[in-house]
Parts: sequence; C-alpha cells; structure tokens
Amino acid sequence: MFSAFDFSCTEIRDAFPRLSNLGTSSLGEDADMCGDTLDEAIRDGPRGRNLQFNLEAIQELQKLLGFTNKEIDRITQTWVLLSVDPKADVEEPPNWGRYSTYRAFWEAVLRAFVTHVEVQKHMDA
Repeated sequence: MFSAFDFSCTEIRDAFPRLSNLGTSSLGEDADMCGDTLDEAIRDGPRGRNLQFNLEAIQELQKLLGFTNKEIDRITQTWVLLSVDPKADVEEPPNWGRYSTYRAFWEAVLRAFVTHVEVQKHMDA
C-alpha cells in the first residue's frame, strides 16, 4: 500500500492542488486578513470559489482524511498545503485559536466546504 510518507513536496502539491491553493488565500500567510480567528479563516475557504473548485476540494479533503494521523501530520508539516500552523498557539492576532491536531483542523476545513451554501444547493439538486 502506498504511504503518504513516500510523497515528495511536489507529489503532495500534485495530489492536493485545491488544498495547496487554499494556502495562498484564506489559510495563507495573511490568514488573519480573512478573519479575526482561525475558524473565520476556515469558513472563508469556500467563499469566492466556484462550485467545481469546492467539490474538488471536498474530494481532496476526504482523500487526505483517509490517511493515518501520522501521515496527515507529515503531509501538513511539509508546509506545501498551508502557510499557517493550525496547531500553534500564536500571540498575534489575539484569540486567533488553534486546533489540537492536524486531523481536527482538516475536518473543520471539510465541514466548511460541505456546508457551504452553493455546495448544499448542488447536493440538494
């Protein structure tokens, strides 16, 4: 079986192009510009994206969450997908928030995409 430990940074970017793209927007270096808290930055992820992007991001998130916790940690710690550390206890901005695990963070991102209005309309159609 193929393991995420075998992924190079390029292969991670290729396997998760939509998630990699999130690292250049709401969950990028200036994530605090998208919201006052990490949860707000996560909720901003699907906004301004077309339905196709959001559906592809959901597929990538489900694929990522299919890995073990250690594999998810390894993929996330390459910083290919994110420019912020959702586990860090940052001082600025105050009350930014954090997640106890990378899995918990990615599950929150998945919830944001799955519950986005346009995705829900598509699922109900």
